[in-house]
Amino acid sequence: MTKSPNVAVVILNWNGRNFLESFLPSVIASTYPGLEIIVADNASTDQSIEFLQSNYPSVTIIQNDQNYGFAEGYNKVIGLLEFDYFILLNSDVEVSSNWIEPVIDLMESDLNIAVAQPKILSHSKRNYFEYAGAAGGYLDVLGYPFCRGRIFDTVEEDLKQYDDPSEIFWASGAAFFIKRNYWIESGGFDPDFFAHMEEIDLCWRLKNLGYKIVICPKSTVFHVGGGTLNAESPFKTYLNFRNNLVLLQKNLSFGKAFLIISIRFFLDLLSLIKYLFDGKPRNAMAISKAHFYFFAHLFKNIKKACKINNSKFNTAGLYRGSIVLEYFIRKKKTFDSLKKTI
Repeated sequence: MTKSPNVAVVILNWNGRNFLESFLPSVIASTYPGLEIIVADNASTDQSIEFLQSNYPSVTIIQNDQNYGFAEGYNKVIGLLEFDYFILLNSDVEVSSNWIEPVIDLMESDLNIAVAQPKILSHSKRNYFEYAGAAGGYLDVLGYPFCRGRIFDTVEEDLKQYDDPSEIFWASGAAFFIKRNYWIESGGFDPDFFAHMEEIDLCWRLKNLGYKIVICPKSTVFHVGGGTLNAESPFKTYLNFRNNLVLLQKNLSFGKAFLIISIRFFLDLLSLIKYLFDGKPRNAMAISKAHFYFFAHLFKNIKKACKINNSKFNTAGLYRGSIVLEYFIRKKKTFDSLKKTI
């Protein structure tokens, strides 16, 4: 009988005691044999550690000495672990008992699969997809991320329309399965991202090496979303705009990066103006700050780009058109309505 790969669920926590109380029991009830559950704590001050020690002594706790953010927080903890697979799981995710087995089976069936995600539904509207991941992430020609089941602010009902396992461009960091050897080969998350889009960057680097990123809809989890930063947060706006530009700079060839980022600056300006008209000056300022950061760190990110070899780039999940044009001009609101090749 073939031995099952050893798997660790790693939950990064920062002042998320309420989420641990609500959702950790579902993780502990997971049926995967020999599963180890690890809480990586980013120097919480809300008695998360005391709660875990008192109520869940079987959970391994690894404490970082400060809040390193999502990216470096995971890097520091995963660097201490030796498992065949890591599952990076947000603390605000409810899982089902059999959520791990189908994903591991799918990943074991193909050595070129580096990363996978389950189907991610909304915790509050359980028959709808969740914003951050849905049924797998895609990227358009201008570097805008979107999902099967969610384009911009339009979230689809789950009618089993995306229940086929398939290659995608990026997997959501809310429930992120990765083989240890590919984590090591890729170098893990880029700590400069801090939070937001670090998983897209990691997936892109793996795709540049020719590996596959997949969705396994046989597994379903339910995500609250926005547990640390709400959608209106200027800091979240800053991270999203900043990290998206850095993502393009790092992973595209110099010529493509220059062209696409030039277009993105114009589109970002339109977003800035919209925030001003909507009475959100702090969010508008966040876009300006993102651009200042981009230029201040331009040469640093060019050096990172020079280290990336994309000669084996796996294009699955790359949308050849503009999702902005399709959504806002042509009014294509669902994934199935897109006409361009994916």
